[in-house]
Amino acid sequence: MTTLWLDHRDLELRHEGGSIVPYVSGQRQRPVPLRLLQRVVIVGNCHLSASLLGLLAEHGVAVAIVSPRLSARRAWLLGPAHNDASLRLAQLRAMADATFRQRQAHALVLAKVRRQQELVEEMRAARPDAGLPLKKAHDIITGIRTTLEAADAADISHDALRGLEGSASRAQFQALAAVVPPSLGFTGRRRRPPTDPVNALLSLSYTLLHHRAAQTAWAYGLDPLLGFFHEPSHGRESLAADLIEAWRPEVDRWVWHLLAKRVLRGAHFSGGPSDEAGAATEDNKPADKPCLLGKAGRRIFYERYDKDLKHLHRALRLQVRALVRLIRAHATKGSREDESPVF
Repeated sequence: MTTLWLDHRDLELRHEGGSIVPYVSGQRQRPVPLRLLQRVVIVGNCHLSASLLGLLAEHGVAVAIVSPRLSARRAWLLGPAHNDASLRLAQLRAMADATFRQRQAHALVLAKVRRQQELVEEMRAARPDAGLPLKKAHDIITGIRTTLEAADAADISHDALRGLEGSASRAQFQALAAVVPPSLGFTGRRRRPPTDPVNALLSLSYTLLHHRAAQTAWAYGLDPLLGFFHEPSHGRESLAADLIEAWRPEVDRWVWHLLAKRVLRGAHFSGGPSDEAGAATEDNKPADKPCLLGKAGRRIFYERYDKDLKHLHRALRLQVRALVRLIRAHATKGSREDESPVF
């Protein structure tokens, strides 16, 4: 199965026989067999018919329309859903069970913190010259992990969990700031809009992984809007946010390696500081305007994303299957202490 990335001006998408065929400025490109297609990602403008959108949906092909300026989604088409409404009802009942919900949230935050600790330990081994900020981040994250492991899920309130998760994430981003080129201007997480190359890559990667999580949950019959750690909020797929939360450190590691190995460089971006000599903004502070990944950089990003993060897509499928089994067991037997969290 494959992802079709569409990132050209004057682009049209057509259906010919059993294939999807892109046309760029009227020139026919290589067709992609529909049976091999799992997802279409459209960056910028693309012309396609309503009948083609319907055909993609019928074949279970998800469509994501992503803004190149904000590294964020504009619209999604998730494809056909699982037809068993009883699973969504079971999901609602599980959501209403405070014990079940808190156990999942606790496991999710602990899984994320463990991966954050592993990531910072890898950074310390690779960059002993950044020892002080990395040690500080490692100590904070280790303390939070110890707190979570020592407490039962019921002993930590939801607000306290969110506070611990936020503290660990801030520490990890400070560690990331210590190992990426300082001329990139990364001082911490900035989302709307991303104002430096690191944040631009993080936002785009998180957006694409979030879409994959929502698509997977939808395909297996779960409602992507109903999460356990991320509470329901207008316009947010809270379950998809839950599913990717523990995998964010994997994305952060990937972004760090892309930049450390100069697979992507400041020259691939516009609107923010550059890692080329003399091109950084004053005092290495992020620019106020959005930082954009340019066309050459996007081509590299798409290829590496599909190759390097493929294992996360498989992990999401396994995670959703386990969650479906857990929700069905909860529906038939009620909340039990021996239920194994999936996060």
